[in-house]
Amino acid sequence: MPDSAAQDSPMNPPAGDGRRWDGVGYDLAAFAIGLSLAYWFHWETTDLVWSLWLSSVVVGYTLILWILSGPLRELCQGIAADRSDTAGLVPKVATVGLFFLGTLLGVAFFTVHFGGFHFGHSIFLAMFFPISESGPRDWPDLAMYREIFARYWVFLPAAFLAERHLFGSSPRQADTSVTPLAITRRKSVKNGMSLPYRGVIRMHLLIFFFFAANFLRLDGFLVYTVIYAVYFFPWRLLKREKPVPAAAIAG
Repeated sequence: MPDSAAQDSPMNPPAGDGRRWDGVGYDLAAFAIGLSLAYWFHWETTDLVWSLWLSSVVVGYTLILWILSGPLRELCQGIAADRSDTAGLVPKVATVGLFFLGTLLGVAFFTVHFGGFHFGHSIFLAMFFPISESGPRDWPDLAMYREIFARYWVFLPAAFLAERHLFGSSPRQADTSVTPLAITRRKSVKNGMSLPYRGVIRMHLLIFFFFAANFLRLDGFLVYTVIYAVYFFPWRLLKREKPVPAAAIAG
């Protein structure tokens, strides 16, 4: 079965066919869930800020783990399916060990890199939108992060639902041919690690908006509606996909 077919599902329809709008219902559901939570819990701007920050951390880091573990998962699946050579068990185990080590190194790097961005965001947000009633903290600590998670974890299901399309099957890296389809797949793997950082960029932009809203005292349900509409809008539908030649797919 081609990889493109493996990625198609009711929740993640192929972008190139007539069913690309089918997934919009899930985006609307995520928008309704997020807005309902804000209304039910009487969230203010501070709550909105930290719920989006938490979703950026958790969803983004989960996506990093998903992408980095992709080659290792595919290797293990291939070894499990290959029962023709039982004598090569040692080389297979060694290969899995090397892939596992590479995955751990990648996770360690992006934990520091990705976590550093959000730690920096949390420093500025804690100054202007303190989660503690005692006022701003000099430095974020574990107690503050535990409090953020305890308050706003309910927002995470809606955030995962909005970003569900990012967790599709990863393209295979083993294809080293120069066909247009193979090149497109390798580019998607190379650029895949930029996906978790979209939330970081979005947080950069939202921080300026939050500061302006706080200065202008725009603390209200209208602000929630606008932010959530922007957050949950399926922007991927505006991206024009480059068609892959049918001859390349057949080859």
